[in-house]
Amino acid sequence: MKFTDKLLPREKVFRDPVHDYIYVQHQVILDLINTKEMQRLRRVKQLGASSFTFHGAEHSRFTHSLGVYEITRRICDLFLRNYPTKEPGDGLWDDSERLVALCAALLHDIGHGAYSHTFEHIFHTNHEMITQEIITSPKTEVNKVLRKVDPELPKQVAAVINHTYSNPQVVQMISSQCDADRMDYLLRDAYNTGASYGNFDLTRILRVMRPYSGGICFDISGMHAVEDYIISRLQMYMQVYFHPVSRSMEVILSHLLKRAKQLADKMPTNDRSTPYLLMPFFQNNFDIDDYLKLDDGVLNTYFIHWVDSKDSILSDLADRFINRRPLKSVEFNSDTKKLIPKLQKLIKQVGFDPEYYTDTNNSFDLPYDAYDPKKKHHATQIELRRPDGTMVELSKVSRLVNAVTGKQLGDERFFFPKEMLNSVNNIEIFQPIYEEFQKHIKNNQLT
Repeated sequence: MKFTDKLLPREKVFRDPVHDYIYVQHQVILDLINTKEMQRLRRVKQLGASSFTFHGAEHSRFTHSLGVYEITRRICDLFLRNYPTKEPGDGLWDDSERLVALCAALLHDIGHGAYSHTFEHIFHTNHEMITQEIITSPKTEVNKVLRKVDPELPKQVAAVINHTYSNPQVVQMISSQCDADRMDYLLRDAYNTGASYGNFDLTRILRVMRPYSGGICFDISGMHAVEDYIISRLQMYMQVYFHPVSRSMEVILSHLLKRAKQLADKMPTNDRSTPYLLMPFFQNNFDIDDYLKLDDGVLNTYFIHWVDSKDSILSDLADRFINRRPLKSVEFNSDTKKLIPKLQKLIKQVGFDPEYYTDTNNSFDLPYDAYDPKKKHHATQIELRRPDGTMVELSKVSRLVNAVTGKQLGDERFFFPKEMLNSVNNIEIFQPIYEEFQKHIKNNQLT
């Protein structure tokens, strides 16, 4: 379908530390930015608990969403300039798809909840499904803005998020192994965390990107820029997204919400510490209005109140999260995993409930994955276009990418109270337990 929207009399610009300027030319984009659902994203951190590790990582889902929109806008401009369609079915860029692509780019994360992935894990929500609901629900301002352009526009934008949209070029702009979403969050997260190894040559990648009938490919002359992007992504996952302290704070957050959920029925009424806005989630009976009332600040307010809770576990976990007292963690493998029950018993003997003060956590990522028809959920591989027009998959010609293709990188960690490693200020009666515990840890690994 072809969608058109009036242009602004004068384009609007947003100053941005990553892209310099973000240009808004369509009325619908400006109207979407000003909806309450989009403005809520200002109050949801992009990296959740990672700001406890990288103090600069205070940027929001809102800034990231604008960045994804801007990269998508640049892709559309380059495609229109260099690869405009000449006849139906030629595999080139039909600029009537622009509005769907820009709206989907801007709205792709609108369903993220407070503290994003940790919240999803505890309450079994799905941000992509909620994103589609926000876009298609007549109750939302986002839906009203889209329907003002065309009654069919919300359904088509939601189809892009759901990967069912008819044009794979639009889908792959927003969701593929080298898309506007990933390119923005890598550059933005690198900038805000100070992790310079997350940087790559965005301008060069956009210059070699091109549409074809199967989606989006890249000129083989730009292979090294794409290689650099893949390795930057690998480094960011290893050094930032999988950082042990960030994961530790997520474990505390997860256990804090789990404890609150367990105590919810016993919490006093007419008390400021009672989490009324969370009750629909504790009772597994929430709607989109309940979901949109939550942000990081709402949760933090409840956590501050819970520090004074009469429940010692809830109080302590809230204190650990609010005041940044992470759990300690060590790596383990299939051989040393059998030690964990023993260590949990030792932890229990000194007074910590293992259910709330220990956890195992694995973080693995595929830096790049080639298409495999045998897989149930295969990845959209990166295709390079040779001068004669034929295609070759990236890892077939890049030794660097081939070295990481299909290889899971990451570790498994056991989390426990840091007090178990203290050599001073311990209660003397527990000293033999601490010593027994510490015998099984060497060089940050279970032994």
